Amino acid sequence: MTEPIRLARRVAQQTGCSRSDAQQYVEGGWVLVDGETCEEPGRRIGPEQVVSLAPGAKAEPAPAVTILFHKPADLATGPAGSPDSALIVPLLLPEQRSATDRSGIRPLKKHLAGLTLTDGLETIASGLLVLTQDWRVARRLVDDASRVEQEFIVETAAPVTPWQLALLNQGTRFNGKQIEDIKASCQSECRLRFALKTPPRGLIEHLCMQAGLQMLGMRRIRIGRVPLAGLPVGQWAFLRPDHKF
Repeated sequence: MTEPIRLARRVAQQTGCSRSDAQQYVEGGWVLVDGETCEEPGRRIGPEQVVSLAPGAKAEPAPAVTILFHKPADLATGPAGSPDSALIVPLLLPEQRSATDRSGIRPLKKHLAGLTLTDGLETIASGLLVLTQDWRVARRLVDDASRVEQEFIVETAAPVTPWQLALLNQGTRFNGKQIEDIKASCQSECRLRFALKTPPRGLIEHLCMQAGLQMLGMRRIRIGRVPLAGLPVGQWAFLRPDHKF
């Protein structure tokens, strides 16, 4: 009786390709076992099981992806630059992928490995989070974060006065550093818009407190040139290949 063998070996035997190409077929989501996609090269396959390649199969490494996630308020996140953020990755479920995703990327298990959270948010805040496997995106949003503008919407408990708005735009010292280039504007009586370069956590709430404003909620709606747009709360989408930060 023939013993079960690794899926990658079976694919190599059937197709005549190399073992490394077979592994890429499997990890790329191109291999079907009894009609079901299997992405585990080491899975043991019996001789009675049917193994086939999906149409359009390519033996090439899956490209690095970047994932956009709409963080709900009251969800904790890890520090900026943290790899494989254990707090966020379990929420990236297939059923939570947004219908607005127009990336054309086929989701793979491999896409959830080695993700770096580029910049977390305060627990009370909601809005855009970026998790990436792409070293170029990580360099832009982590190493060069001081050059990337972010945009926030803040809800206040009372109407913002012209004096308070002027105070918000003056800059402040925070955690021993002078913070400049703060652009604050009123969206409505009790809604503020902030645009500033990658603010440290707690800065916006500190600014509001200095101006005598109680912050009820905060949402990050843009990082660089990438907006939160129509991404629903708790859902995720792949960054489109033609979108840049």
